[in-house]
Amino acid sequence: MSLNYRIEGDEGAPVLMLSCSLATSLELWDENVAALSTRYRILRYDHRGHGRSPVPDGPYTVEELAEDALGLLDELGLERVAFCGLSLGGAVGMALALRAPERIERLILCCTSANFAPPEKWIDRAQVARADGLAPLVEATLERWFTTAFRERSPEAIARLREQILATPAEGYAACCDALAVWDARGRLGAIAAETLVIAVADDPSTPPEELAAIAAEIERSELVLVPQAAHLVSVEQPVAFAAAVLGETRLEETG
Repeated sequence: MSLNYRIEGDEGAPVLMLSCSLATSLELWDENVAALSTRYRILRYDHRGHGRSPVPDGPYTVEELAEDALGLLDELGLERVAFCGLSLGGAVGMALALRAPERIERLILCCTSANFAPPEKWIDRAQVARADGLAPLVEATLERWFTTAFRERSPEAIARLREQILATPAEGYAACCDALAVWDARGRLGAIAAETLVIAVADDPSTPPEELAAIAAEIERSELVLVPQAAHLVSVEQPVAFAAAVLGETRLEETG
């Protein structure tokens, strides 16, 4: 699997690999690159079935997506990186840290879950996407991803994310829904050795703070940070607070 990627920043800086949510492409991180580049060289990529990466027939698994990311690291000759994943990308980060712990210097898990239950919701979304594309799913998705206040004050950002959703290949979206339907890392995360930052947001209906707290409770070397006034895509809705958390420039509101 040869993934579409972009790498930018100081060649001498440590690499931070950014892994997207379902139904987004590497452009998800456009507003974050400048701030994160003050410390890291940024590697962002499209999951299989997303953006400009290949779209093999599904179903996929989260473990396969992690193998894809590992293959990209091998392709670029990167032995060890920091890894930040949001939602689906966070699941990929957990799987990668379990599969190849020697490759992960630091792990950042944002608005994600060790188990995205119930599986029926993912099965239903996959069926809709395969039958009718993503248009029937887009508005409900944006409502989950952003607070009402942000949707009202930032119509251009909402329009960009709507375009990303609608540009996602239906089979790629559906096959990643298949992956989330069966993903379950509960009880296994204690094996993650990397220093881990877990970022929760206060108003996230998709992965509420208690799910992030459960992840942090399993990982010994973890810190849990809560970002207020945001929903699921915190890197878009609260880019300053997100970057501050990743860079450790403020304690924000800690729990656990």
